[in-house]
Amino acid sequence: MKRRTLLKSAAYCLAATSLPAFAATGSETANTPVTAADAINAFADAARQLDRLHGLVVMKQGEIVLAENFRGPPVDKAVNVKSISKSVVAGLVGCAIERGSLVGVDATLGELAPDLVPVDADVRIAKLSVQDFLTMRLGLESQSGGNYGRWAASDDWVRYALTRPFTSAPGGKMQYSTAGWHVLGAILSEVTGKSLLTLSREWLGEPLDIEFATWTRDPQGRYLGGNEMSMSPLEMARFGELYRLDGRWNDELVMVEDWVRQSFEPKTVSPWSDHAYGYGWYLLPLAGQKAAYARGYGGQLIHVVPQAGLVVAMTSDSSRAARSDGYIATLHSLVEDYLIATQG
Repeated sequence: MKRRTLLKSAAYCLAATSLPAFAATGSETANTPVTAADAINAFADAARQLDRLHGLVVMKQGEIVLAENFRGPPVDKAVNVKSISKSVVAGLVGCAIERGSLVGVDATLGELAPDLVPVDADVRIAKLSVQDFLTMRLGLESQSGGNYGRWAASDDWVRYALTRPFTSAPGGKMQYSTAGWHVLGAILSEVTGKSLLTLSREWLGEPLDIEFATWTRDPQGRYLGGNEMSMSPLEMARFGELYRLDGRWNDELVMVEDWVRQSFEPKTVSPWSDHAYGYGWYLLPLAGQKAAYARGYGGQLIHVVPQAGLVVAMTSDSSRAARSDGYIATLHSLVEDYLIATQG
């Protein structure tokens, strides 16, 4: 059943504040709302026209101002968020540092989890740092795209990932690969003695009220790091809100202090989108403001725009590819044109 909620608890969004006109996105007809509530409604109306968009949640200064599903499950039901899982694992690294399980991002695989290093691995493998994993600058052959199936069919995902050939120098250019995130998840499990599922539930699920159902595991029983996690749009929005609040929730520090600032600092550049990349988050300006977004296959997105006090979570048809210069760009434009530029 399709549901729409425009919550009046955020009174400022319903105030009769004059707003400037804003441009149409894609083929949408331009509108000229005169109140912030009109801008929210116009955003929803424009989003509804996208036939692959399923659900969305908008939070402004911590209040839900819009929660709607156009098709697919309702916004309180979990869906596969695909590679947004990478941003979750990055968040768990910040949690691990806060709790003393990790000393920092400069710590290496060999120092943290020597048992994960294959005996026949290149000598550079043990020297790969947590930061190399977080920024996808391992230098190893990518195990995404055309290589993903072979990696997932191997009998040891960690070993297979760490015995691929180097195609560039470690710490150099970004090379998108889910396998590296799986190794990072395995590192977290090694240093804590807990599964990635347990860590997700204890460190993020409990404070943020995110359920984190079980998901794919490798042949050794490790939960897949970097893909296949499930969250509802409401849970996605709360995860984004944690980042907007600099890693604090209910006045308690969930991630190590300064983690969000570090995560939202450009460390490299995506070869696919040309957007900057930090720790598990892509970075781009929207309407002149700094913004970060987590992205999953098919158009699963979380936008965080701290200056605007804005978090937007969107889910889409995961059976359809979404290009950076196509559908994903349209979603960015929706947020920019209807939710940021209109705030003047």
